[in-house]
Amino acid sequence: MKRLLFFINPNAGHAEIRSSLMEVLAIFCKGGYEPTVHMTTGPRDITRQIAERGTQYDLIVCTGGDGTLNEAVSGLMALPYEKRPKLGYIPGGTVNDVASTLGLSKDTVRAAQEIMDGHPFPLDIGSFGPDRFFTYVAAFGIFTDVSYGTPQEFKNAFGHLAYLLEGATKLGDLGRGYHLTVEHDGGTLEDDFIYGMVTNTNSVGGFKVFPPSQVSLDDGVFEVVLVRQPRKVGDLQDALLSLVRQNAEESRQVVAFHTQKLKITAAEA
Repeated sequence: MKRLLFFINPNAGHAEIRSSLMEVLAIFCKGGYEPTVHMTTGPRDITRQIAERGTQYDLIVCTGGDGTLNEAVSGLMALPYEKRPKLGYIPGGTVNDVASTLGLSKDTVRAAQEIMDGHPFPLDIGSFGPDRFFTYVAAFGIFTDVSYGTPQEFKNAFGHLAYLLEGATKLGDLGRGYHLTVEHDGGTLEDDFIYGMVTNTNSVGGFKVFPPSQVSLDDGVFEVVLVRQPRKVGDLQDALLSLVRQNAEESRQVVAFHTQKLKITAAEA
């Protein structure tokens, strides 16, 4: 039988895997795999485990949120390309942006069956230098710590609303901008920004930023959104409305473009 390493993040989302674990394992066994289950013990545990023993398995599956998936991908990137096993993902987080973009089922049992029945496909992975990677978003500035700063029990109880409530507490930081020089495929720009993100997804935090027709997950191109520092109250409203309406490229407060490479230099660390 082929070998499968199954990572479970017991703290992610509502952890529906607890009630369906035996059924999921049965699906893996019927699919011709001998599963080994590993419960995560802390941050970057999945990354370490895959980097150390990932080559011993034919398939790796993880269940949890977007952060769990990112840890698994980071572990795979530490392995030689020719020795990386395939990766399956069972969404189990609060928002599950990646799963929504990929069209994966949010039902645990159905997602497991999709892994057995599906076909592998490529996915762009972003990198910061040689050993830091991201699957769907890298960001800086205001609101970027919301997903990490929101208590897990709060996310479990209120779901998407928890991010909005936590984000509201950050509005007092609007005056703290960054003077940046941004170099990308289309040229160079310099300005003050309060927020920026590089994405490879249809939605971030449950919000769609670019129209789906402008996003491809395997084209080697990432989507970039930069929000200029507001000079008056109306500027922030303009930025938020343009993002909600998916017309960021038409806003004077938002810079949006596609690029293969990006270099950001800050005036201050």
